[in-house]
Amino acid sequence: MRFKNREMTTDINHILATGQRNFFLIAGPCVVEGKEITLRIARDIKVVCEELGVQFLFKASYKKANRSSLRSFTGIGDEEALAVLAKVKAEFNLPIVTDIHTAEEAAWAAKVADVLQIPAFLCRQTDLLVAAAQTGRYINIKKGQFLSPEAMRFAVEKVRESGNEHVMVTERGTSFGYQDLIVDFRGIKALKENGCPVVLDCTHSLQQPNQPAGVTGGRPDLIETIAKAGVAVGFDGLFMETHPDPAHALSDGANMLPLTELKPLLEKLIKIRMAVS
Repeated sequence: MRFKNREMTTDINHILATGQRNFFLIAGPCVVEGKEITLRIARDIKVVCEELGVQFLFKASYKKANRSSLRSFTGIGDEEALAVLAKVKAEFNLPIVTDIHTAEEAAWAAKVADVLQIPAFLCRQTDLLVAAAQTGRYINIKKGQFLSPEAMRFAVEKVRESGNEHVMVTERGTSFGYQDLIVDFRGIKALKENGCPVVLDCTHSLQQPNQPAGVTGGRPDLIETIAKAGVAVGFDGLFMETHPDPAHALSDGANMLPLTELKPLLEKLIKIRMAVS
């Protein structure tokens, strides 16, 4: 099963427009762990997406600023990691999505990234949103775990009122007690009222944060369930972090999709989308 007549493209506008009928995919490892493994993951995902006709943006953070513990892995170094992302972009002709955490990072990261991603905990940071908007890049704002879907319009407005219409929003779950998240699928209606692409983060939505060990847990066994529901209710895009060996991933391995499971999952999701379109 594949989407028909969908040639791979690097045109962000075209990719995001596919969400009106066929979902697009944002995928990759949580963070750049090194050159070889990042290139391998990008290549393998691209092969799957080309075969299935799924438009694909490659995501990897060049650093992780929000970690549970001081001992958590944060990256291989900003310049080195961005150079790896530039290599992915050049070698595989893929659009790049990466996180930024401060206003000062925006222009620098935009030299490589096609989409600047605003982490959920930072979605209300005005200076960050304005600086990201001023780069002219697409801005993907993750909905804070503490925000209602309706409140995300203010984050979107900050980007647009800064002169940038290139914005999308990502649902990544809402805090449910101290150590769990839940996706309220009723929220898609409010998110779509912003008039921009709406993405479902199928992996971070299944995190179990604030664990006593200082490492975030997760429920990867529910990725397929969440993704199927998201496709059925009409999310334009899906976000999935994936890794060849999640158990040994350096960041967020507890809620990642094993890379070998990506193709069969996408095949199921394509069938659902085609049935409900």
